[in-house]
Amino acid sequence: MSTDTPGIDPLLALRAPQDPACDVFLTGTVFLDIIFTGLDSAPVRGTESWARGMGSSPGGVANMATALARLGLHTSLAAAFGDDHYGEYCWDALEQGEGIDLSMSRTVPGWHSPVTVSMAYEGERTMVSHGHEAPAPSAVPGQATTDQATTGQATTGQATTDQATTGQATRDQATTDQTTTAPNPAFPQCPPRARAAIASLVPGRSEPWVATAARHGALIFADVGWDETGRWDLDALPDLAHCEAFLPNAEEAMRYTRTDCPRAAAHALAERVPLAVVTLGAEGAYAVDGRTGAAAQVPAIEVEALDPTGAGDVFVAGFVTGTLADWPLADRLAFAGLTAALSVQEFGGSLSAPGWAEIAAWWQRIRTCESQDPTALERYAFLEDLLPTTARAWPLRRAVPTIGFRQ
Repeated sequence: MSTDTPGIDPLLALRAPQDPACDVFLTGTVFLDIIFTGLDSAPVRGTESWARGMGSSPGGVANMATALARLGLHTSLAAAFGDDHYGEYCWDALEQGEGIDLSMSRTVPGWHSPVTVSMAYEGERTMVSHGHEAPAPSAVPGQATTDQATTGQATTGQATTDQATTGQATRDQATTDQTTTAPNPAFPQCPPRARAAIASLVPGRSEPWVATAARHGALIFADVGWDETGRWDLDALPDLAHCEAFLPNAEEAMRYTRTDCPRAAAHALAERVPLAVVTLGAEGAYAVDGRTGAAAQVPAIEVEALDPTGAGDVFVAGFVTGTLADWPLADRLAFAGLTAALSVQEFGGSLSAPGWAEIAAWWQRIRTCESQDPTALERYAFLEDLLPTTARAWPLRRAVPTIGFRQ
């Protein structure tokens, strides 16, 4: 859970002693994001453009992990980190700054961090990335058994989950002990027991950990990227069979279902997964519960966007939070849209994700607007029972112009 948020636990009323220590598990590539904002137009070939703003922050899968942690969910991330200053900064920002459990992550000696440069202008963004695939972790003698991995136990000489979450296991220790081996080499064969896991589906590829996580009780939430093959075949997404929820955007949903309407696409997808959520851009989001047939749509909140980097990840994090908290479907969509809207008003990808203090401040401010539509206000009335009665400023960590300042 993020150390920068007030102590709001959205799952407090549901927690039981036998529950897994991890709320959400995810894995992927961590990038260092360098974001330029305040560009009046797209860069023009052969010219130099100056940006009025710049920020650096962990990116890639770190966007989702940070958003989840700032909403009070116990988050575990398995990722490779570069053995460079960029990697050190990203590790410290996530573990020390956000309280994310990195006991299943590893530092790879001699491997440099992937980097993305993002330029935000006219409400959109253009990105340039560079990186190399991290070497696969090597198996070591005494590898954790399935039971050990799923209960959080560790092999001899490795940091335990408790040590990692209390800060006793440092990044330097992990680097010294492991060479190219993960602190917990059981992953990806044995992901930790968790309430939920988040996967990115790729056509034609199956990730064995997804089936394992689902078998151990995790609800799988999945998004998908653009199908470069052009086939757009749901049967080419084998891990979809393990998913609780599938969250494509409107274009992806329509292509996969051969429909010409995002809402029709959502209903078609609900025949394949229990929950189908289709994001509609400026129109909000539409969701269908395949178990009950119930549907919900919530419009987007109009805001002036500074940087849309990571907004989709924040939306998913908000929806996961509401689902694990067992909120009504429409409330989940509204909360997801709200968190995404708040995130685009800051720049910096992962570090633009809102915490509960910012959500509370928005709720207090919006209720005092004289021109506010009462019907629209009612859509977010469920926040009343979740938020503190008075919002206070809280020092959320934000993107910095550069990294490595000397103390």
